[in-house]
Order: sequence, then C-alpha cells, then structure tokens
Amino acid sequence: MKPRVLFVSRERFRLPLEGAQKRKWDAVAAVVEPRVLAAAPEGLPTRDERFRLVGPARPRLLDGALYYALLPFRIARELRAFRPDAALVQGVHETVAFLAARTLAGVRTKVILDVQGDWHEATRLYGSPLRRLLNPLNDALAPLAVRGADAVRTVSTQTTGLVRALGVEPAAVFPSYVDAHAFLEREPVPLPERPRALFVGVLERYKAFDTLAAAWPAVVERVPRALLQVVGEGTLEPRARALAELYPAQVVWTPRLGAEAVAAAMDEAWVFCLPSRSEGLPRVALEAACRGRAILGGNRAGIPDVVVDGENGLLVDPDDAAALADALVRLLSDRALAERLGRAARVTGEEWGLTPEQYAAKVHSLVQESLAR
Repeated sequence: MKPRVLFVSRERFRLPLEGAQKRKWDAVAAVVEPRVLAAAPEGLPTRDERFRLVGPARPRLLDGALYYALLPFRIARELRAFRPDAALVQGVHETVAFLAARTLAGVRTKVILDVQGDWHEATRLYGSPLRRLLNPLNDALAPLAVRGADAVRTVSTQTTGLVRALGVEPAAVFPSYVDAHAFLEREPVPLPERPRALFVGVLERYKAFDTLAAAWPAVVERVPRALLQVVGEGTLEPRARALAELYPAQVVWTPRLGAEAVAAAMDEAWVFCLPSRSEGLPRVALEAACRGRAILGGNRAGIPDVVVDGENGLLVDPDDAAALADALVRLLSDRALAERLGRAARVTGEEWGLTPEQYAAKVHSLVQESLAR
C-alpha cells in the first residue's frame, strides 16, 4: 500500500496541471497517495482528485491573513477526511498551523517540515512594509515548528544551518525539483546575437528586484544594445512597469511564463540574473544552469551553494546597485566570458538536477523514514 501523504503549502497551483508541474505530481503519485492543500490564482479551478485549493480573498490586503487564520481548520478537515499517514508541510508558519490542526482533529499524523528558505525574511523582505510589525511573532513561531515537527527536510547549506541552530538535525537534505524534461533534455543552444539578461522570480525585495531596477539604467548607458527580460509578479510590479515604459527598447516585462517558455527565454539570454538577498536554494538559477547560462547571483544564503564566483557565474552584493551594474556590463559586453561561465554552469545543472522520478523517490524515502521514527 502506498502511504497517504498530505502536502501543505502557500504555493498557487494552476489547475489543470500542465508541463513540469504535471510531470512532478504524476511521479509523486506513483509512489505515494497525495492530497495537496494550497492556493489557486483568481478565477481558476480549486479542486480535482488530488488538490484542495483556495482562491485569493477579498479584499486582497487580507488574503494572507485570512489564508493562515483558516489554514488550521482546512488541515483538520483533511486530516479527518483523507486520513494521511504523514504530511509534508512547506514553511514554519504552515507547520504551526498543522500542529494546531492535529490537536483539533485528535490525530497523531506525522508531520515533516519542509524548510525552503530563511523564515526570518518572510516578514522582512516580502510584501508590504507593514508585515515587519509581525517580526517578533514570526521569529517566535519558527522554533515551535522546527522542534515540534516529527522530521525536517532542508534544501541547502543555509537552511540546514538554520535548523541545526535550533538543535535539530535534518532527516534529509535534497534540492527542490528541477524539471529535467524542460531544462536538461536538450543540449544548450549558442548565445543569441543580442546580449540579454533574464530575471525570473517574484517581484519582491528578497529577490533584490529593486536593486536590479536601480542598476539597469547604468547598464543601458554603457551597453545600449543590451536587453533585460523580466518575468514575475509581486508588490514591486510598478518598478517593472516603469522600467519597461522608460526603456521600451531595452526592457521587456512578462507577468508569468510556463516552464517550457521559461526554458526558451533562458536560451535567448546571455546571463540569468538572480541578485537575491535571501534564497534557500535557487531552483530557477539551477534551471538556467541546466540551459548552459551564466548565473549572476547575490552573495547571500543558498546562492553560493550553486554559484562559484568566476567559475560558473558571478556573485555580487544584492544591496549594491553599482556592483550589480558593473557585473551585468561585464557579462553583456564579453560574449566569450558569458560562454565560458555558461559551459561550467551546465555541469552544475547536471549535478544538481533531479528527474521527476528521482525527486519522487526522495520524497518517498523521507516519508518512510519519518513513519519509522
């Protein structure tokens, strides 16, 4: 019998699943019986045989607060109805909600905390500045989640260090899923004729998109042919829109793309730019590495796990717009350098990449280990 596993996260899923997400969850469903509690974009389906999602709340300002306020009750309902053997819960806040739900439901389902990044930054570098008022509560909840979980999974040196600092040893350390079909299956293509930088991620301060927006005018001045493609949504969307309006020939902004379209955008770039202030493990940077593209990353958190400065990319201070501009100019004006770093990045991508089946096997092993405790 396959173990029943409840997956809980704040991630927004677009049903019906397609491409990379479908391959991932089909592989997971081959080794466990999954039920997924998460969120959905506005106007899209919220339910199928595996997924139980909620759309955005109105007014949108209350969306996050209502999501977490109701989450313990949603989890408790699934614990009674689905009767999972274990739960894999992404994030410390979600895990605290699970611990409360477990008490509400009167069950002892094993919970595995999935630590994808630094929980300290959830209220400091994401969303409205008003979230910073929650810093004390945010910092107090993390130890409860880490120590209250039956097992913990981490993704990088940084996330492992955070957990160990609280006296807990991770049960497993492995990277997030990188879709091999979209990013590794094909050989890298040559760099295009026009120098292009690509940013893919949420438009939030923790991704240092504000630093990139401040740096780009200096890049345009020094490399007029350069193009910046931005893919993402978030509270810094006005910065992306303003940049595209100010430099219509040098900036393209797209709110979202599917995995295959992102891979195609990487093929059109010389460098993938991810100057984040905080990353557990930069999955999207690994995807760009799989496509043989140099990585320009922030020298913080989990990015140096993947990017070796001068070997497969460059590292900069994510708060230094001038340094970021200099690094972009260096890569976008030196094709040979971008090609050399990109070749080494491809090797990195092959080392870190997981097929859907490999990822599912690691999840299954983690669940089995937690059930044996």
